[in-house]
Amino acid sequence: MKNNILFIMSDQHRYDCIGAYGNKDVKTKNLDNLANDGVLHTRHYCTYPVCTPSRYSLLSGLYTHQHMGWSNHCTLPSGIDTYPKLLKQIGYNTTVVGKMHSTPTYLDVGFDKMFLAEQDGDGRFDDDYHKYLMENNLIDVNDIVDQRQEYREKAKEEYWDTYGAQKSNLDEKHHSTTWITDKALEEIENWTDEGNMMLVSYVKPHHPFDPPAPYDTMYNPDDLTLLDGYTNEVSDVDYEHHKGYFDHKNLTEKRLRRIMAHYYGSITQIDDNIGRIINLLKEKGLYDNTLIIYTSDHGDYMGYHHMMLKSNYMYEPLAKVPLIIKYPNNKHSGVINNNLSSNIDIAPTILNYVNAKIPYSMKGMDLENQQNARQFSICEGLRNEIVDGKEEFYCEYMVVSDRYKLIVGKNLENCRFFDLQNDPLELCDISKEDKYKTEIEKHKKYLVQTITFDSLSPIYLNYEEKQNNINNKIPRNDVKQYYIDKFNQEF
Repeated sequence: MKNNILFIMSDQHRYDCIGAYGNKDVKTKNLDNLANDGVLHTRHYCTYPVCTPSRYSLLSGLYTHQHMGWSNHCTLPSGIDTYPKLLKQIGYNTTVVGKMHSTPTYLDVGFDKMFLAEQDGDGRFDDDYHKYLMENNLIDVNDIVDQRQEYREKAKEEYWDTYGAQKSNLDEKHHSTTWITDKALEEIENWTDEGNMMLVSYVKPHHPFDPPAPYDTMYNPDDLTLLDGYTNEVSDVDYEHHKGYFDHKNLTEKRLRRIMAHYYGSITQIDDNIGRIINLLKEKGLYDNTLIIYTSDHGDYMGYHHMMLKSNYMYEPLAKVPLIIKYPNNKHSGVINNNLSSNIDIAPTILNYVNAKIPYSMKGMDLENQQNARQFSICEGLRNEIVDGKEEFYCEYMVVSDRYKLIVGKNLENCRFFDLQNDPLELCDISKEDKYKTEIEKHKKYLVQTITFDSLSPIYLNYEEKQNNINNKIPRNDVKQYYIDKFNQEF
């Protein structure tokens, strides 16, 4: 019997903004119920806190330096195995609905059917959702102002004053969250008892924070508790690293509370729509035999160190993401897993559960085995800066263990180090204190070992890739047939 697989993904969902993770303000009853029926992972990290690189790691089970997708506008090489491709090989029907964030927009990573709703880049001009909006004489004004620089330059004062936390100009029935869910429900209606895999990928709660009514007024900003790590001002070290998509120095507590209210509204809207999907699975008698996964590609500072969104140091709210796994027949229900894990572990977990072949390049662990635990989790990032008027790029890494976190960039000596047990808000860099030298070296050694020896790029081999016919050379297939014919003649 082939269990069904439902992979639900959101974008930019901070790990502690779910009721099951201890947040008493946000309403997420469906995710909370899913956690009760499954396993709640409390120390799960993305491999790169940016959309596309993180998503390619989820698909391939590879770190970014292996799959080479270093930015939001890059292509996953066609020769790399992905869990949808490998599921297809054993007879699964594979579908994606929602955001993929690939280039080209409909990049083939193994899905039989693709119904896309994109946000960044030119994907919004290719996808199904924006064609739907055009057919209904609609545009998502808030989103395009926030996401396209040529429109952002013309944004009204309210956008800058609210950091994009506004009511959507679209009614709920036309909002991307609803459209994605509607398409997912249409597909599930056609599911048979087994052998179906679907990725449902929501655009939200990624900025702009623009839920439609009634979600835009569901939360009173003044009633919300500021999330752990908020400071009254941004530090010099953080501000020098990146000033922010919205200038961090302009963030006020009043603005942050409004943002949080809209952010929570988007999360609750997603949760309500997840409830619609789960209800249909139960109505069709498919809930028990479906492996359900919920996670996000990266988090959001949401006031941490007086910052918003992403693009700064790999602090906990950015690199750590929610992960809930509901196994068929509610196996392992109610388990809280505090072990370190990474999003390169998700692909092998899915494949192992359905007894599919796991390629040698996937080094992640099987998360169903509750004894499996990482000593360290690694996060990567490509950064740029202007030096002498010229743009230069360098890599930045995060290595986190049970107690400590190393952040290192440009070279191994340029590092920051935090004791997450005594300093969970990462306010005190202890990298210069002699008593931590051994721990710092241990984290650096793991990073070097992993990058240099344990996670090499997979061998790329694709005989079907088109080649240039330089100098009228004989096509390879003709040469192959020539050798067959010649060999038969001679021998």
